[in-house]
Amino acid sequence: MPTYTAPTKDMAFLLHEMLKVSTQNVPGYADLEPDFTAAVLEEAGKITSEVLAPLNVVGDREGCRLENGVVYTPTGFKQAFQQVCEAEWPGLATDPEYGGQGLPYVIGNAVGEMFASANQAFTMYQGLTNGAYAAIHAHGTDEQKSRYLPKMTNCEWTGTMNLTEPHCGTDLGMMRTKAEPQKDGSYKITGQKIFISAGDHDMADNIIHLVLAKIPGGPEGIKGVSLFIVPKFMVNDDGSLGARNGVSVGSIEEKMGIHGNSTCVLNYDGATGYLLGEEHKGMRAMFTMMNHARLGVGMQGLAQAEVAYQNAVIYARDRLQGRDVTGAKNPSGPADPIIVHPDIRRSLMDQKSFVEGARAFLLWGAAMLDRAHRMDDKDADGLISLLTPVIKGFLTDQGYDMTVKAQQVYGGHGYIEEHGMSQFTRDARIAMIYEGANGVQALDLVGRKLAADGGKHVMAFFDMVKTFIKENEGDAALKADFLDPLKAASKDLQSSAMYFMQTGMKNPNNALAGSNDFMHLFGHVCLGLMWAQMAKAANEALAAGTSDPDFYQTKLTTGRYYMARQLPATALHLARIQTGADTVMALAPEAF
Repeated sequence: MPTYTAPTKDMAFLLHEMLKVSTQNVPGYADLEPDFTAAVLEEAGKITSEVLAPLNVVGDREGCRLENGVVYTPTGFKQAFQQVCEAEWPGLATDPEYGGQGLPYVIGNAVGEMFASANQAFTMYQGLTNGAYAAIHAHGTDEQKSRYLPKMTNCEWTGTMNLTEPHCGTDLGMMRTKAEPQKDGSYKITGQKIFISAGDHDMADNIIHLVLAKIPGGPEGIKGVSLFIVPKFMVNDDGSLGARNGVSVGSIEEKMGIHGNSTCVLNYDGATGYLLGEEHKGMRAMFTMMNHARLGVGMQGLAQAEVAYQNAVIYARDRLQGRDVTGAKNPSGPADPIIVHPDIRRSLMDQKSFVEGARAFLLWGAAMLDRAHRMDDKDADGLISLLTPVIKGFLTDQGYDMTVKAQQVYGGHGYIEEHGMSQFTRDARIAMIYEGANGVQALDLVGRKLAADGGKHVMAFFDMVKTFIKENEGDAALKADFLDPLKAASKDLQSSAMYFMQTGMKNPNNALAGSNDFMHLFGHVCLGLMWAQMAKAANEALAAGTSDPDFYQTKLTTGRYYMARQLPATALHLARIQTGADTVMALAPEAF
């Protein structure tokens, strides 16, 4: 059975030596002293490795089941969920006014990675709740917040988001679910939603569905969509639960992975709902939840890559096969461990350099969110908005690829369910699809985010990279291995953005055909920047003297690998972008 060990040492390095969180001027960061964060990370590591990880394979094999209208989660999930909620892990970074602990998002992100690595399907129940909580917190009335949030903070009640319908996914303007106004100010919601993660289950007393629907007589298309709070059980004025609402489970989806999460078809038959936010402004409120979720999904890409990598390393050290071409490394045994072979080493280095770079990228993004929310920093808000599709799209594409590489290390055993590696690959695959398929993320990046505020935010990113290089170019330990590759990659990114500006107005397909390559090019530059910053922190630690020089030397060696072997991919992506749309669009539809 696969195992999981929380990477607390690496997280501490990023929090305190790269980001230097406790010295930042963000409200709440002064409390993030090393001893405090170490205690939080250690406890999160214990519950994820000891309680959640052993249930991962159970959830995969058993799945959820629907019996007489009731959804039952896999064996052990309900007890573990109660343990997680009683320890108040879901409320770690939520508002103290509603029972949360109020810690910054950056520490919540680190803890969230551990939960997702240990058991992604299980963690989605609280993850969806946190997203629904965020939407109600941002757009709800005082009465709505006081009614729902105290119970949702630590998942006594859980939450969902209901967007997709059988005939429409990305194009939500085509939805048919209706919301009929009632005299008491409520609405009757009628329609069907599909692919609803954590749509129903037996682990919480109530489920608060956030449902997109159209009020009759409203504008056509997406401009006529509103968002509604639709509880599974009605909530009385005193907070007690009342009658069952008109929402039921039609079926549980049979999926490739995340079997332990109940992905439901939900039928709304005149269910009572309450408007969240303004009429016909539902996407504004839903995007609060979706953006929260997209960052969480990007984290899932990293999380599955991390746990798959950990197990691949264990196997590569133990599995004996062949001899090292430079001389036997295990002369007393029948063969050498496969970790001695260059191709296995290449695969493991791909995985290691990705997961460590991606972790830094996510925590850096989380710190930007904290600046945006806790300081009303518009620049930070604009930058994280620009980077959200990169985080979601690039990290899930790459994260899935890394689980495949980890599975490949096992050879034939990686294809056998007994070893558990296929689950990481299957569970990672959905992250490339939900919360906006990655092709849509790329289109959003190029079609909307790149030009937002006159291109202010992408220019700020370019300036950030230039400034870092200029400030450190006198450091010989950084220049050749880290700064020069970063400069070259950043120039590729700027050239691709310039290409879009020069050709996109004349032929928009030129930009859209290159959008996926641009998203990946951008992602590589972001990880290159992270590796350069980590290398600087590692060199500083070595220069100051440390009791663990091996950790920092390993960090530098891993970073050099990424800069030399992965970052040059930006040149390939640029070359593809600059070919335009002609070859992409050349075939007529009937020729396929």
